Amino acid sequence: MTERTTGTSSSAWRNWAGNVTVRPERTAVPASAEELAALVAEAAAEGLRVKMAGTGHSFTAAAATDGLLIRPERLIGVQAIDRAAGTVTVAAGTPLRRLNETLSAHGLSLANMGDIMEQTVSGAVSTGTHGTGRDSASLAAQVTGLELVTADGSRLTCSARENPDVFAAARLGLGALGVITAITFAVEPEFLLRAREEPMPFDRVTAEFDQLVAENEHFEFYWFPHTDSCTTKRNNRSAGPAAPPGRVAGWVEDELLANGLFQAVCTVGRAVPAAVPGIAKVAGRALSARTYTDVAYKVFTSPRRVRFLEMEYALPRGAAVAALRELRTMIERTGLRIGFPVEVRTAPADDVPLSTAYGRDTAYLAVHMYRGTPHRAYFTAAEQIMTAHGGRPHWGKLHSRDAAYLAGVYPRFADFGALRDRLDPQRVFGNDYLRRVLGA
Repeated sequence: MTERTTGTSSSAWRNWAGNVTVRPERTAVPASAEELAALVAEAAAEGLRVKMAGTGHSFTAAAATDGLLIRPERLIGVQAIDRAAGTVTVAAGTPLRRLNETLSAHGLSLANMGDIMEQTVSGAVSTGTHGTGRDSASLAAQVTGLELVTADGSRLTCSARENPDVFAAARLGLGALGVITAITFAVEPEFLLRAREEPMPFDRVTAEFDQLVAENEHFEFYWFPHTDSCTTKRNNRSAGPAAPPGRVAGWVEDELLANGLFQAVCTVGRAVPAAVPGIAKVAGRALSARTYTDVAYKVFTSPRRVRFLEMEYALPRGAAVAALRELRTMIERTGLRIGFPVEVRTAPADDVPLSTAYGRDTAYLAVHMYRGTPHRAYFTAAEQIMTAHGGRPHWGKLHSRDAAYLAGVYPRFADFGALRDRLDPQRVFGNDYLRRVLGA
């Protein structure tokens, strides 16, 4: 039975970062795809706009609505595992953590992951969540099928063979084509990753970037502004045995330093901006080298308890080092005080129309600011650098781009718009964010 509430100040929905708040006219928590479809049809008949919001880890208002807000807390669980086909089908509201734990219990794994697993599978796929990988791509590129509720309440089953045009686009659909109720992912036998984390000077990382990407299945690094310090992470498959971080050592690195101490220094930096360069030098030296081996999802992901705002751009991989150097020069020239590291990851080209890696090998540059710290000057200056290199903004992270710009960097942008016109001509699933990035 669907749970419903009407909009009041107490029923406001906020995202994880706290920068988006909406007060929908109605909130519903359906317990099945059938109930969800009936809710969409009813809302559409009443002229209400409809969105489904997961855990709110997007920094944009992609899931915001003033109409019917669907919450997926009861649409959870693994529905089917097909070992012969190498797939798992999971309800849309299932958190990635639960999916990974269930897969592990069955000796299975996703090929790649982002760096957190708090999101719902639908939210993560729909906004283009990705990790880092030489050969393995984003979550959306690992989708082999999905079920979608469209604007008239119809349920479409989509795959490369069934409704293939809808499938191609809805793998990363921003919630603009309908509400996803279930997703089928490609999976493989569970594997171990050997993680090698170590400090490395900025000049060495940038000089050897192409080599580090080519030699490792998963490579990423963080540069600490105002310093020459980077922290690198190389993840590669291992035959074992598993050798996870010790309980105490893992807690010190992942909780005390990466979260507890970092929270404290961010708070100080927000209160006393002049202290940021000195703090950055300390932070850049705080995390030491370590090596460990564990099941894949535990290596891909880490706890992220310090709340922040983020902007991330996908660039042609060959432009990554130049853009990062320009970012460093800009920070030094402007006198901005940046207490959060810049994250650099990669992805191979894929064929998902609105994927940030569509048609080109990609490098991601992500900039962050601690929540409550002024961020506009930094993000605006960084965005100017990224767009000069033909960058594509992450759909779930802050940016100022509009449909006119995005049509120029996505070769199949018009195809997506035509499909949206067919599936949702009345914009039942529209909102202000989609109007800006996809057009009216």
